[in-house]
Amino acid sequence: MTTSVEPQRARTPEPIDWPLAGRIARRVAGNDPLSRSYLAASLEQDFADVSAEAEDLVAEFTGLRSPSPATAKVLDRAGWVDANVTSMRHLLAPLTDRVGQRIAKSPFAPVGRTVTATELGVLLGWFSQRVLGQYDLLVPSDDDGAPTDDAVYYVGPNVLALEKRFAFRPRDFRLWIAIHECTHRAQFTGVPWLRPYFLSLVGDLLGSVDPDPKRVVDALRAALEEMRRGRNPLDDGGLVALLAAPEHKGTIAKVQSLMTLLEGHGNRVMNELGAVHVQGQARMARVLDNRRRQSGMTGLFHKLVGLEAKLRQYEVGEAFVAAVEEAGGPRAIDAAWQGPEWLPTADELEAPAAWLARVA
Repeated sequence: MTTSVEPQRARTPEPIDWPLAGRIARRVAGNDPLSRSYLAASLEQDFADVSAEAEDLVAEFTGLRSPSPATAKVLDRAGWVDANVTSMRHLLAPLTDRVGQRIAKSPFAPVGRTVTATELGVLLGWFSQRVLGQYDLLVPSDDDGAPTDDAVYYVGPNVLALEKRFAFRPRDFRLWIAIHECTHRAQFTGVPWLRPYFLSLVGDLLGSVDPDPKRVVDALRAALEEMRRGRNPLDDGGLVALLAAPEHKGTIAKVQSLMTLLEGHGNRVMNELGAVHVQGQARMARVLDNRRRQSGMTGLFHKLVGLEAKLRQYEVGEAFVAAVEEAGGPRAIDAAWQGPEWLPTADELEAPAAWLARVA
């Protein structure tokens, strides 16, 4: 993290009590007895092995090769919460600094910080019970913009619980998860312009958010109420979509189109490689598809900042990649990695032939 942010934080209070959010999230996350069982002993070495195998498979299949090997980290739910609080705090710093300036003289600031932390902690804890793997591209970066921790996370208790519940073969299931996360890592590390472009869009979105603390608290409260009703509270563009100015809807559309492509491509690679290298892959796909429909399975960050496409967009993305490959060959999708102007628009995601005609 660059040093220029820290003095600002010293002068103004942060609008979120981050330590409190972490404590509440860990309490909501709970403990799974499987994480302390003998079954957990194989996780560290297995995920180190399958991540290396997955990276080789993904590189050969897609042509996207990371410049360095991934670091596989097996976390419990509390560890996942801590990692995501760190990333979220870094990501939201430009916004929270602006909000902090607004509330610095407010007598209600302590109450607002507590309410926001409570709502956020509940959401984090809820997602920590569901996530299986996560490539965290939002980790803090050094002064040159390079990520300081290029890790792929695996949440051990959640993986073990699904393996036990559905009698999945552990190594096959773990390889299948690793293929998906390593595909996302290959996208962001094997395409040099993609990560800075992605983060620049995120920066534009955060810069468009109204820093009124009441709006932030109200949006978190509305998301929590949706969750209580059994609906995914952050599917339709996330909190940023609720708070952003109307003129930034175009940026939200760009981000959602990009995420639709990346998630569709990730699912396509996961399933194509899984059909060959993972025993029981078809059944795993059915189970996780049903699970995703119920609760979502990817990082909370993507949902909070409107980067996570809703379920239909997963399907649109995978159908787009499949149609492109069928029409243009297995590597026709490579054209999308040439630069931002080569990415499909929202309309082109629904009409793959139009995108192929344009990039041809």
